[in-house]
Amino acid sequence: MKYRKDKNGSELSILGFGCMRFVKKGGKIDIDEAEREIMEAYNAGVNYFDTAYIYGGSEAAIGEIFERNGIRDKIKIATKLPQYLVSSNAALDRFFNEELSRLRTDHVDYYLMHHLTDAAQWEKLKDVGIIDWIRRKKESGQIRNIGFSYHGNTDGFQKILSDYDWDMCMVQYNYFDENSQAGSVGLKAAAAKGIPVVIMEPLRGGKLVKIPEAAEEQMRKSGRNWSPAEWSFRWLYDQPEVTVVLSGMNTVGMVRENVRVASEAGPGEFTKDDFDVIDKVRKKIREVEKVGCTGCRYCMPCPQGVDIPGTFRCYNAMYIDSKSQGRYEYAQTVGLTKDAAFATKCIGCGKCEKHCPQNIPIREKLKEADKALRPLPYKIAVGIIRKFMFR
Repeated sequence: MKYRKDKNGSELSILGFGCMRFVKKGGKIDIDEAEREIMEAYNAGVNYFDTAYIYGGSEAAIGEIFERNGIRDKIKIATKLPQYLVSSNAALDRFFNEELSRLRTDHVDYYLMHHLTDAAQWEKLKDVGIIDWIRRKKESGQIRNIGFSYHGNTDGFQKILSDYDWDMCMVQYNYFDENSQAGSVGLKAAAAKGIPVVIMEPLRGGKLVKIPEAAEEQMRKSGRNWSPAEWSFRWLYDQPEVTVVLSGMNTVGMVRENVRVASEAGPGEFTKDDFDVIDKVRKKIREVEKVGCTGCRYCMPCPQGVDIPGTFRCYNAMYIDSKSQGRYEYAQTVGLTKDAAFATKCIGCGKCEKHCPQNIPIREKLKEADKALRPLPYKIAVGIIRKFMFR
């Protein structure tokens, strides 16, 4: 495993464990499987584990795993304040103390303001006393490093970055989103201030793993023999401004593969030919993708029960895979649930769009997606099947 240093000189594994996507059984995290994956990563040198207040069951699961394996003081925990739920100073302690309890610890190594999309949210936190609160928590040792995760535009990112003495930040960044959100401009701005940058969505919610055949062909022709995922990680590790790349690993095999890449890759190793391949791949993906949804689920839950990310995933699958495959997946995962989560349930309230990190016009795209995914024969077929399934 390779390491890069944080602002205070601590070494962080360049591969971080994103703890949002553990396998679940019966609606709960499979703690034994999560433990196998976490300990596989830990034994391979991964020391950065990222979770959040709203990642259902994640904080409690990793807290239990770290405690029963006696490794809490040998790893770094990053978790997040749900700033979108904070309306008073008292709420700051309430959420933080709950997180400490779930994590079975007396301190958090990296504490982030979760999901900032513009400077106004940071200003709101300042109004409820966040600056003094952070100072007290850092003086007590309960918070070792303070940061923020960001999903807005580059200008907003730089305003927040310059407004406080941050210890770190987290941004969505990958070869497809090089110029989106904080983008490469934000990455370099943070690095110029000596602020470590943790990368989320390196595979864009899996979309850079299962890419169009024409895009994957560009990778095969290079002779590199790298998988699409490996190309994505190596592109990130090539940049010295990147400190940690998170991966939501949920199989031991995935852990081993990502550890291998993190142990081999380094800055400055990409050649001009490699960058040319990435340029070609980007162009091929953009030719077929319909909605730039990463599946982060910040738009959920929909008040009307619409499965927004599920709908967009299937819509994109129509063009990345085939129309029949996308429609089949839509019928299976959206149409054949007890309370069908069809896009036609949308009443246009717009709540989802306020939380979308990608600024997708969700209401408009839902109508477009449903029309493409449910032509009349599919509507009839799914309707008949539902009658039998839910009599």
